Amino acid sequence: MSFNMPTGFVPVQAEIASAPSTTPLTEQSHTAAELIQSGQFEELLDQFLTGSIDFLGKVLIALLIFFIGKWIIKRIAKTVNRVFERRVVDIALRSFLMNILNIALFATLIILIINIVGSKAVSLVALIGSIGLALGLAVKDNLANFAGGVMLLFNKPFRGGDYIEAQGVAGTVQSVGILYTTLTTFDNKTVHIPNGPLSTGNIVNYSTQATRRVDMTINVDYGSDVELVKRLLLDIAEKHPQVLKDPAPVSRMVKMNDSSIDFMLRVWTLSGDFWPVTFDLNEQAYEVLVAQGLNIPFPQMTVHMAKD
Repeated sequence: MSFNMPTGFVPVQAEIASAPSTTPLTEQSHTAAELIQSGQFEELLDQFLTGSIDFLGKVLIALLIFFIGKWIIKRIAKTVNRVFERRVVDIALRSFLMNILNIALFATLIILIINIVGSKAVSLVALIGSIGLALGLAVKDNLANFAGGVMLLFNKPFRGGDYIEAQGVAGTVQSVGILYTTLTTFDNKTVHIPNGPLSTGNIVNYSTQATRRVDMTINVDYGSDVELVKRLLLDIAEKHPQVLKDPAPVSRMVKMNDSSIDFMLRVWTLSGDFWPVTFDLNEQAYEVLVAQGLNIPFPQMTVHMAKD
């Protein structure tokens, strides 16, 4: 019995044989060492030129994407900053959030560039993991500073513009960064305090309360009229325009020292007027006491010379 093959029918073996090779191009091409050994320098040059053009193309694409992304990030940052200026009153919190936003946007841009230029997902994950490990080892001491910055912003012991004293430094808070808090001192020095020690140490905030008390100690000689001194000190306090009437100023004798009797003068004033009031009362107290013939003692020593 015979069978006739349909017209156009191609045997399976022939179809398989005629199918194009699916071997990857990288497996078909020879290595540079093999090409050099076989003397195929023209093919080696072709591979070099092709690889260089492909590499330069990817570099140019990456640079183009980076600069476009950087421009977009600046626009986004400006827009978000305007929103923060309307919604977030605290300058320190606003600067911290803007730093976090910039880091997140640039990290996203770098990952996007790596994906666009053709890196595989596995390689990308490995790269990110390696970078994360390296950064973790390099900045392990700064992780506490980062956590401290987060705690400062959540607990809010101070705000931007407050005058604080911490870690042996006093100044006005300018910003709370990722790792450091920036202060400006009275003599216009910029001080950066690590957030870690700052968040766990003592913080004195002089701007939290609307009013502050000025405490002064005045020394006069023994034999001075106590009531006269008290009256003179109260008089200069009550006449000062920046001294508050409530709570009322207080003047009392507080101590008898070895060579003087001590008086204290306590007045209340607005926090912003603390230093002007302190300076004024010190100057006026000295002038009034001297004018009334009251001596302000100073350390002195009496020496008795023995005979022969």
